[in-house]
Amino acid sequence: MNNIKKIAFAFFLSVTAAAPVAMAEDVAMVSAEKSATDVVGHIELGLAEVQKSDFSAAYLHLKAARAASELIQGNEELVKQGLEGVIQGQINVKTGDVAKATAELNKALSFYKQVK
Repeated sequence: MNNIKKIAFAFFLSVTAAAPVAMAEDVAMVSAEKSATDVVGHIELGLAEVQKSDFSAAYLHLKAARAASELIQGNEELVKQGLEGVIQGQINVKTGDVAKATAELNKALSFYKQVK
């Protein structure tokens, strides 16, 4: 009888231990998709602020986009290229060059839209 209890207990533990691992993988996938969506949203808002020549608001959105970009897992090459575009866009925003900032942010936006 003791052996049956031990086997049942071991089976119960193995089943319950596997469930959190599967849920953690699902959460990671959802959070990566949410992060990509957040990055795209911040870049679009930053781009709109650049068009209005509101460079301080644009800089804040691009800073938030960079922070959200670090949370994206998978597609490292696309994320890296997109991040480079955001950084170059930030540099152009600081110098006040609307045309170059717009071009870099549009390029970064295209990379991040491919990540989705």
